[in-house]
Amino acid sequence: MSTRCEPRLRACLLSTATAFALCAAPAVAQETDETVFQMLGRIIFGTGTAKVAIDTPQAVTALEQEELDRKQAGSVGELLNGVPGVQAAGASARPMGQAFNIRGIGNSEQTASEERIKVVIDGAPKFFEQYRMGSFFGDLDLFKRVEILRGPASSTLYGSGTIGGVVAFTTKDASDYLAEGEAQALRFKGGVESNGGVAKLGVIYAQRAGNAEFLLALNGSKGGDKRDGAGTLLAGTAHRSVSGLAKGTLTFGNDGDQTLTLALSRTDSDLDDAAVAQTGGAVTIPTFGFADIHAVDDTATLTWRHGFAANDLLDLTVQLSYTDTAVAKRNFTGSALTCGTGTFQVLCPGDFGYETLALKVENTADLSAGDWQNSVTLGLQLSEQERTATSTLGPLGFHPEGTDRKLGLYAQGEFVWNERLTLIPGLRVDFADRSPSAATMALGAAAVEDQAVSPKLSALYKLDDSWGVFGTLARTERMPTLDELYSTDGGRLPSLNLEKETARSVELGVTYQREALFAEDDSLQIKATAFHSDLSNLIVTNGATGAVPRYLNIRSAEIWGAEVEASYDAERWFANLGYSNVRSAYRDMPNPAANGLTIADTPSENVALTVGAKFPEQGLTLGWTAYYHDSITTYAVATTAAGTITPTQTPAYDSHDLFVTWKPETGALAGMDVSLTVENVFDADYKNNLSLDRAQGMNAKLSIGKNLTW
Repeated sequence: MSTRCEPRLRACLLSTATAFALCAAPAVAQETDETVFQMLGRIIFGTGTAKVAIDTPQAVTALEQEELDRKQAGSVGELLNGVPGVQAAGASARPMGQAFNIRGIGNSEQTASEERIKVVIDGAPKFFEQYRMGSFFGDLDLFKRVEILRGPASSTLYGSGTIGGVVAFTTKDASDYLAEGEAQALRFKGGVESNGGVAKLGVIYAQRAGNAEFLLALNGSKGGDKRDGAGTLLAGTAHRSVSGLAKGTLTFGNDGDQTLTLALSRTDSDLDDAAVAQTGGAVTIPTFGFADIHAVDDTATLTWRHGFAANDLLDLTVQLSYTDTAVAKRNFTGSALTCGTGTFQVLCPGDFGYETLALKVENTADLSAGDWQNSVTLGLQLSEQERTATSTLGPLGFHPEGTDRKLGLYAQGEFVWNERLTLIPGLRVDFADRSPSAATMALGAAAVEDQAVSPKLSALYKLDDSWGVFGTLARTERMPTLDELYSTDGGRLPSLNLEKETARSVELGVTYQREALFAEDDSLQIKATAFHSDLSNLIVTNGATGAVPRYLNIRSAEIWGAEVEASYDAERWFANLGYSNVRSAYRDMPNPAANGLTIADTPSENVALTVGAKFPEQGLTLGWTAYYHDSITTYAVATTAAGTITPTQTPAYDSHDLFVTWKPETGALAGMDVSLTVENVFDADYKNNLSLDRAQGMNAKLSIGKNLTW
């Protein structure tokens, strides 16, 4: 059975959501308690000083352990489903074929995504890019929290080119499983999925001894090929993976104001007869055929923090991190094409990797005085990224090897007056030194030095106890990546004279919060954001062939839109709303006919609505989520004056999920948790416009966990 969202239904839902957001009058301010479904009441850590989400002058979302357990996500697309302005691009069902898209920025084939969207694990920068592969291979079961920071306000702390935003993952800690007075904990968890016959097993051991705690986690997952809503096999979607996490924290110092944390994680994915084109595509997959793919994703962080309890001017954090993502492809089958020189090297056995070593030093000084609560953060970030790629025929022109060294210096102030006005100015300067490997240099590449500067100013003002307004002015500069500088496939040349990409962005928003709306213990929170970015000197693939640079700058583009995030929570029921509308247009293109057309990476207008009920006495929660996506037509545009313009039209669709969680707190079953999620309940047959595959059909997920403590 399939369903389709009718325009009248979409209009009704959107108007209802608007009325829901505006129906309440201002009320006397009251503190709201954080609960499972009070999304805007959660603490955000990635923007500087910790703040409640609704009081952060930026569009932010935090997914906590409750959402991760309920979603039982096997890919970033499933994890981010329903977060306004954010989704996965590329494959629909291949975890190794998905990349991030935030407000129309980012896709699985976009070499610029490394700078435009920052991905970090426990603060360590992560990135992977390879032809027709995704960008993130970590096991989601290793994490307890994911923060999504949308827009360029994050450029100060994360990187000068961060126009899209940040996706920050936090791994589990021993203290997540140990209450006060408990020394050891053991958690077992198993899960199954109906679509693809997926089976998952996991075990966690946590221990606390004095001022130290330690956690060990081990997960395994295996599944067959999945099917779409029409019952058609999504070829090459089977997987097998093992992941592990070891993490320890030591607290010490005269005032207990120092911590030392070491975290080591690995995800090892072994895919037999997997699609070479992991990003998907009904035509592309049989063209490239299948291969055995082995991916190993490592992350290591060592973090020392000294709070200096006796000195307000010092709160120092030093982190050394190492990440390594390596992919090997072997045993190619099923394609009429064979391994050969040039672009056919994609069908040759090969090894690809990104290895990054980074050091980050950051200090926050408390300069509060009178009615002002002030802090200033100064930071330094050093990184060296080694990009490697080789096949049985040697180096690949479309995946050039090289080294990217960066030094980032940044300063951010946070000035809060009388808990009403918040000002956050920031400035970051990044210096980069990119150098090709010997094989890449032999193809014409040369070392390139560059720098980028990104200033910003964010502000939030509480008009009264319920209403607030916020905004950001930011200018970001993105330096070209190794791929953009040194790629030489198709007989084209390295692009050594690229200009930096720049973006001038404005965000404006409004917040509303109220308690005791319909009942004494309920609460409503709403945050709406409008944004606009003018992008200049966009770096794109050169549509011309022959001895010309592989990449070039085109003049400009424009991205604008709006987001709404709202949550209502009461003792017995809850509701969440996420709405996103991103618009874009090419500007000043070589082919004038392209001006004003919608850029290919633009997501469709969409809304996610969740409603549910809680039964505290039984430890039971159940709910329903509806996703509505409008139709959209986007355009792929060649970069020559007479270049082709290719439209892609994607119809509207709707999809529905159901979920039930049960966590008994007393009796013999205390410490057990059961989660049942049924995705795409009506087996709808549809395709998201940022996906190259049709979506998965109905998928029932069941997981059972048990905690033992002593």
